[in-house]
Amino acid sequence: MSDRSDIAYKWNSRKIKDILWYGLIYLSAAFSVILLLGIIIYVFIKGAPSISWRFLTGVTSVLKGTVGIAGNVVNTLLIILITMLFATPIGVGAAIYLNEYAKPGKLVNLIEFTTEILSGIPSIIFGLFGMMFFGQTLGLGYSLITGSLTLILMVLPLITRNTQEALKTVPKSYREGAVGLGAGKWYTIRTILLPSSMPGIITGVILAIGRIVGESAALLFTAGSAKVLPKSLAGLFSKIFHSGGTMTVQLYLSATSEGDFDTAFGIALVLLVLVLLINLGTKKLANKFDVTKKK
Repeated sequence: MSDRSDIAYKWNSRKIKDILWYGLIYLSAAFSVILLLGIIIYVFIKGAPSISWRFLTGVTSVLKGTVGIAGNVVNTLLIILITMLFATPIGVGAAIYLNEYAKPGKLVNLIEFTTEILSGIPSIIFGLFGMMFFGQTLGLGYSLITGSLTLILMVLPLITRNTQEALKTVPKSYREGAVGLGAGKWYTIRTILLPSSMPGIITGVILAIGRIVGESAALLFTAGSAKVLPKSLAGLFSKIFHSGGTMTVQLYLSATSEGDFDTAFGIALVLLVLVLLINLGTKKLANKFDVTKKK
Protein backbone atom coordinates (compact mmCIF):
# COMPACT_ATOMS: atom_id res chain seq x y z
CA MET A 1 0.00 0.00 0.00
CA SER A 2 2.84 2.36 0.85
CA ASP A 3 4.44 1.83 -2.56
CA ARG A 4 1.15 2.65 -4.29
CA SER A 5 0.64 5.73 -2.18
CA ASP A 6 4.21 6.89 -2.96
CA ILE A 7 3.61 6.41 -6.67
CA ALA A 8 0.30 8.28 -6.47
CA TYR A 9 1.94 11.10 -4.52
CA LYS A 10 4.78 11.43 -7.06
CA TRP A 11 2.30 11.33 -9.93
CA ASN A 12 0.14 14.03 -8.35
CA SER A 13 3.15 16.25 -7.55
CA ARG A 14 4.44 15.86 -11.11
CA LYS A 15 1.00 16.71 -12.45
CA ILE A 16 0.87 19.85 -10.28
CA LYS A 17 4.32 20.90 -11.53
CA ASP A 18 3.26 20.35 -15.15
CA ILE A 19 0.14 22.46 -14.59
CA LEU A 20 2.22 25.24 -13.02
CA TRP A 21 4.74 25.22 -15.90
CA TYR A 22 1.96 25.21 -18.49
CA GLY A 23 0.34 28.10 -16.64
CA LEU A 24 3.57 30.11 -16.67
CA ILE A 25 4.06 29.41 -20.38
CA TYR A 26 0.53 30.51 -21.29
CA LEU A 27 0.82 33.52 -18.98
CA SER A 28 4.04 34.59 -20.74
CA ALA A 29 2.42 34.15 -24.15
CA ALA A 30 -0.66 36.11 -23.07
CA PHE A 31 1.52 38.90 -21.66
CA SER A 32 3.41 39.17 -24.96
CA VAL A 33 0.18 39.34 -26.97
CA ILE A 34 -1.41 41.86 -24.60
CA LEU A 35 1.73 44.02 -24.69
CA LEU A 36 1.77 44.00 -28.50
CA LEU A 37 -1.94 44.80 -28.71
CA GLY A 38 -1.51 47.55 -26.14
CA ILE A 39 1.24 49.22 -28.17
CA ILE A 40 -0.75 48.93 -31.40
CA ILE A 41 -3.94 50.31 -29.84
CA TYR A 42 -2.12 53.16 -28.09
CA VAL A 43 -0.26 54.22 -31.25
CA PHE A 44 -3.48 53.93 -33.28
CA ILE A 45 -5.46 56.09 -30.86
CA LYS A 46 -2.74 58.72 -30.69
CA GLY A 47 -1.80 58.68 -34.38
CA ALA A 48 -5.12 58.19 -36.19
CA PRO A 49 -6.30 61.83 -35.82
CA SER A 50 -3.16 63.01 -37.66
CA ILE A 51 -3.60 60.67 -40.63
CA SER A 52 -5.11 62.26 -43.72
CA TRP A 53 -4.52 62.29 -47.45
CA ARG A 54 -2.75 65.65 -47.14
CA PHE A 55 -0.55 64.27 -44.36
CA LEU A 56 0.50 61.29 -46.51
CA THR A 57 0.99 63.15 -49.79
CA GLY A 58 2.00 66.64 -48.68
CA VAL A 59 5.19 68.25 -47.41
CA THR A 60 5.70 70.18 -44.20
CA SER A 61 5.81 73.92 -44.87
CA VAL A 62 5.91 76.66 -42.24
CA LEU A 63 4.83 79.33 -44.75
CA LYS A 64 1.83 77.35 -45.99
CA GLY A 65 1.05 75.90 -42.57
CA THR A 66 0.97 72.32 -43.85
CA VAL A 67 2.29 69.12 -42.32
CA GLY A 68 3.16 66.14 -44.53
CA ILE A 69 5.51 63.19 -44.77
CA ALA A 70 5.56 62.54 -48.52
CA GLY A 71 9.21 63.60 -48.76
CA ASN A 72 10.14 61.30 -45.88
CA VAL A 73 8.23 58.40 -47.46
CA VAL A 74 10.12 58.89 -50.74
CA ASN A 75 13.44 59.04 -48.87
CA THR A 76 12.60 55.83 -47.03
CA LEU A 77 11.69 54.00 -50.24
CA LEU A 78 14.84 55.23 -52.01
CA ILE A 79 17.08 54.06 -49.17
CA ILE A 80 15.36 50.66 -49.10
CA LEU A 81 15.75 50.29 -52.88
CA ILE A 82 19.42 51.31 -53.01
CA THR A 83 20.41 49.28 -49.96
CA MET A 84 18.70 46.06 -51.00
CA LEU A 85 19.86 46.43 -54.62
CA PHE A 86 23.45 45.96 -53.42
CA ALA A 87 23.05 44.06 -50.14
CA THR A 88 20.89 41.21 -51.48
CA PRO A 89 23.19 39.84 -54.22
CA ILE A 90 26.31 40.37 -52.07
CA GLY A 91 24.77 38.70 -49.02
CA VAL A 92 23.28 35.77 -50.93
CA GLY A 93 26.50 35.32 -52.95
CA ALA A 94 28.63 35.33 -49.79
CA ALA A 95 26.36 32.73 -48.20
CA ILE A 96 26.54 30.49 -51.30
CA TYR A 97 30.32 30.69 -51.29
CA LEU A 98 30.65 29.95 -47.58
CA ASN A 99 28.16 27.10 -47.64
CA GLU A 100 28.82 25.45 -51.00
CA TYR A 101 32.32 26.34 -52.22
CA ALA A 102 34.54 27.19 -49.25
CA LYS A 103 36.17 24.28 -47.44
CA PRO A 104 35.23 24.07 -43.75
CA GLY A 105 38.08 25.30 -41.60
CA LYS A 106 39.48 28.19 -39.63
CA LEU A 107 38.92 30.75 -42.38
CA VAL A 108 35.23 29.95 -42.75
CA ASN A 109 34.79 29.91 -38.98
CA LEU A 110 36.53 33.28 -38.74
CA ILE A 111 34.29 34.78 -41.44
CA GLU A 112 31.15 33.45 -39.74
CA PHE A 113 32.34 34.70 -36.36
CA THR A 114 33.08 38.13 -37.82
CA THR A 115 29.64 38.21 -39.45
CA GLU A 116 27.98 37.47 -36.12
CA ILE A 117 30.00 40.24 -34.44
CA LEU A 118 28.97 42.72 -37.15
CA SER A 119 25.30 41.90 -36.61
CA GLY A 120 25.66 42.79 -32.93
CA ILE A 121 27.42 46.14 -33.31
CA PRO A 122 25.21 49.10 -32.26
CA SER A 123 23.82 51.00 -35.22
CA ILE A 124 25.16 54.33 -33.97
CA ILE A 125 28.72 53.00 -34.43
CA PHE A 126 27.88 52.13 -38.04
CA GLY A 127 26.54 55.66 -38.40
CA LEU A 128 29.74 57.18 -37.04
CA PHE A 129 31.84 55.04 -39.39
CA GLY A 130 29.61 55.85 -42.37
CA MET A 131 29.80 59.57 -41.67
CA MET A 132 33.61 59.54 -41.42
CA PHE A 133 34.36 57.12 -44.28
CA PHE A 134 31.57 57.51 -46.86
CA GLY A 135 30.62 61.06 -45.96
CA GLN A 136 34.00 62.72 -45.39
CA THR A 137 36.72 60.45 -46.81
CA LEU A 138 34.81 59.67 -50.01
CA GLY A 139 33.25 63.12 -50.11
CA LEU A 140 29.62 62.00 -50.32
CA GLY A 141 28.54 64.21 -47.42
CA TYR A 142 25.10 63.95 -45.86
CA SER A 143 23.14 62.11 -48.54
CA LEU A 144 20.86 59.16 -49.17
CA ILE A 145 23.70 57.27 -50.86
CA THR A 146 25.86 57.68 -47.73
CA GLY A 147 23.02 56.35 -45.61
CA SER A 148 22.43 53.45 -48.00
CA LEU A 149 26.10 52.43 -48.06
CA THR A 150 26.12 52.46 -44.27
CA LEU A 151 22.95 50.36 -44.10
CA ILE A 152 24.45 47.85 -46.53
CA LEU A 153 27.13 47.11 -43.93
CA MET A 154 24.42 46.73 -41.29
CA VAL A 155 22.09 44.33 -43.12
CA LEU A 156 24.71 42.20 -44.91
CA PRO A 157 25.28 39.92 -41.88
CA LEU A 158 21.53 39.42 -41.52
CA ILE A 159 21.04 38.40 -45.15
CA THR A 160 24.19 36.25 -45.21
CA ARG A 161 23.40 34.30 -42.03
CA ASN A 162 19.75 33.73 -42.98
CA THR A 163 20.76 32.51 -46.43
CA GLN A 164 23.37 30.19 -44.93
CA GLU A 165 20.85 28.67 -42.55
CA ALA A 166 18.34 28.31 -45.38
CA LEU A 167 20.92 26.49 -47.55
CA LYS A 168 21.80 24.18 -44.66
CA THR A 169 18.19 23.03 -44.42
CA VAL A 170 18.28 21.60 -47.96
CA PRO A 171 18.74 17.81 -47.64
CA LYS A 172 22.08 16.37 -48.78
CA SER A 173 20.19 13.89 -50.95
CA TYR A 174 19.28 16.78 -53.28
CA ARG A 175 22.95 17.54 -53.87
CA GLU A 176 23.90 13.87 -54.20
CA GLY A 177 21.04 13.24 -56.64
CA ALA A 178 22.11 16.18 -58.81
CA VAL A 179 25.73 14.99 -58.85
CA GLY A 180 24.57 11.50 -59.74
CA LEU A 181 22.68 12.90 -62.73
CA GLY A 182 25.81 14.73 -63.89
CA ALA A 183 24.73 18.25 -62.99
CA GLY A 184 27.44 20.84 -62.39
CA LYS A 185 27.96 22.73 -59.15
CA TRP A 186 26.47 26.02 -60.27
CA TYR A 187 23.59 24.33 -62.09
CA THR A 188 22.73 22.44 -58.90
CA ILE A 189 22.82 25.65 -56.84
CA ARG A 190 20.77 27.62 -59.35
CA THR A 191 18.08 25.06 -60.10
CA ILE A 192 17.81 23.02 -56.88
CA LEU A 193 19.39 24.63 -53.81
CA LEU A 194 18.25 28.23 -54.29
CA PRO A 195 14.59 27.37 -55.09
CA SER A 196 14.48 24.97 -52.13
CA SER A 197 15.92 27.55 -49.73
CA MET A 198 13.99 30.51 -51.15
CA PRO A 199 11.57 30.88 -48.19
CA GLY A 200 14.50 31.35 -45.79
CA ILE A 201 16.26 33.76 -48.15
CA ILE A 202 13.10 35.84 -48.57
CA THR A 203 12.66 35.92 -44.81
CA GLY A 204 16.19 37.28 -44.39
CA VAL A 205 15.62 39.92 -47.07
CA ILE A 206 12.34 41.10 -45.57
CA LEU A 207 13.87 41.21 -42.08
CA ALA A 208 16.65 43.36 -43.52
CA ILE A 209 14.03 45.70 -45.03
CA GLY A 210 12.35 45.86 -41.64
CA ARG A 211 15.62 46.91 -40.03
CA ILE A 212 16.14 49.58 -42.68
CA VAL A 213 12.63 50.96 -42.14
CA GLY A 214 13.15 51.15 -38.37
CA GLU A 215 16.68 52.59 -38.42
CA SER A 216 17.25 56.14 -37.23
CA ALA A 217 20.54 56.44 -35.31
CA ALA A 218 22.82 55.57 -38.23
CA LEU A 219 20.85 57.70 -40.68
CA LEU A 220 21.01 60.78 -38.46
CA PHE A 221 24.81 60.65 -38.89
CA THR A 222 24.81 59.89 -42.61
CA ALA A 223 21.63 60.77 -44.53
CA GLY A 224 20.60 63.93 -42.72
CA SER A 225 17.03 65.13 -42.22
CA ALA A 226 15.89 67.06 -45.32
CA LYS A 227 12.30 66.34 -46.32
CA VAL A 228 11.98 68.03 -49.72
CA LEU A 229 9.79 66.19 -52.22
CA PRO A 230 11.29 65.89 -55.75
CA LYS A 231 9.16 67.52 -58.45
CA SER A 232 10.46 65.49 -61.41
CA LEU A 233 11.99 62.13 -62.28
CA ALA A 234 15.40 63.74 -62.76
CA GLY A 235 15.09 65.33 -59.34
CA LEU A 236 14.24 61.93 -57.90
CA PHE A 237 17.47 60.39 -59.23
CA SER A 238 19.61 63.35 -58.19
CA LYS A 239 18.10 63.24 -54.72
CA ILE A 240 20.20 60.22 -53.74
CA PHE A 241 23.25 62.55 -53.63
CA HIS A 242 21.52 65.05 -51.34
CA SER A 243 20.40 65.01 -47.73
CA GLY A 244 17.15 63.17 -46.98
CA GLY A 245 15.42 62.18 -43.77
CA THR A 246 13.46 58.92 -43.53
CA MET A 247 10.22 58.49 -41.59
CA THR A 248 12.01 57.26 -38.48
CA VAL A 249 14.39 60.24 -38.53
CA GLN A 250 11.45 62.63 -38.91
CA LEU A 251 9.61 60.85 -36.08
CA TYR A 252 12.62 61.38 -33.81
CA LEU A 253 12.94 65.04 -34.76
CA SER A 254 9.21 65.68 -34.38
CA ALA A 255 9.14 64.16 -30.91
CA THR A 256 12.36 65.78 -29.62
CA SER A 257 13.48 68.92 -31.43
CA GLU A 258 10.08 70.13 -32.61
CA GLY A 259 7.92 68.78 -29.78
CA ASP A 260 5.17 67.89 -32.28
CA PHE A 261 3.87 64.66 -30.78
CA ASP A 262 0.79 64.56 -33.02
CA THR A 263 2.98 64.30 -36.10
CA ALA A 264 5.28 61.85 -34.34
CA PHE A 265 2.44 59.49 -33.49
CA GLY A 266 1.05 59.86 -37.02
CA ILE A 267 4.40 58.76 -38.46
CA ALA A 268 4.57 55.98 -35.86
CA LEU A 269 1.19 54.67 -37.04
CA VAL A 270 2.34 54.70 -40.68
CA LEU A 271 5.53 52.84 -39.71
CA LEU A 272 3.55 50.32 -37.68
CA VAL A 273 1.26 49.58 -40.61
CA LEU A 274 4.29 49.30 -42.90
CA VAL A 275 6.00 46.81 -40.57
CA LEU A 276 2.82 44.73 -40.30
CA LEU A 277 2.53 44.67 -44.10
CA ILE A 278 6.18 43.61 -44.36
CA ASN A 279 5.56 40.70 -41.97
CA LEU A 280 2.42 39.62 -43.84
CA GLY A 281 4.33 39.87 -47.12
CA THR A 282 7.09 37.71 -45.66
CA LYS A 283 4.64 35.00 -44.72
CA LYS A 284 2.90 34.99 -48.09
CA LEU A 285 6.11 35.02 -50.13
CA ALA A 286 7.66 32.29 -47.98
CA ASN A 287 4.58 30.10 -48.45
CA LYS A 288 4.52 30.81 -52.18
CA PHE A 289 8.14 29.72 -52.70
CA ASP A 290 8.03 26.81 -50.24
CA VAL A 291 8.54 23.78 -52.50
CA THR A 292 7.80 21.33 -49.66
CA LYS A 293 4.24 22.66 -49.34
CA LYS A 294 3.71 22.51 -53.10
CA LYS A 295 4.43 18.82 -53.00
